[in-house]
Amino acid sequence: MVGVPESHTGWTFITSHARVLAAIADNPNVRVRDIAAHCRLTERAVARIIADLEQDGYLSHTRDGRTNTYRIEPDKVLRHPAEAGLAVASLLSLLVQDETERVSKPVAQQHLVNAQGHESARRRARAASASKPSDQTARKCP
Repeated sequence: MVGVPESHTGWTFITSHARVLAAIADNPNVRVRDIAAHCRLTERAVARIIADLEQDGYLSHTRDGRTNTYRIEPDKVLRHPAEAGLAVASLLSLLVQDETERVSKPVAQQHLVNAQGHESARRRARAASASKPSDQTARKCP
């Protein structure tokens, strides 16, 4: 983990589940304590989120001594109907960045790279949905 982000109040775009999953994608051997510090959550909340993700098949872990090694299922489809056809890998490609990119590139360049990543994720999602039968009602938000 790079460091703990500054405190934030109010609403955010990304859920705690997505933040925890991104932290695990950054480091599959990360400790619950470190995830909690990075995501600004309690250890209990992180443990509950990990249990949710494991129960629904997005995540699994193996234990080696005192260390957990997590494995994310990248092809598992996101749950909300508005994201039908998008895989976990698409979400993580937007949230997880190689540490060398994060440190070495200026902020404006990072935004450009992220925007290009968003566009390629959209193209992949459109291609995936084009290969499936069209059901417009399933794509609407409830």
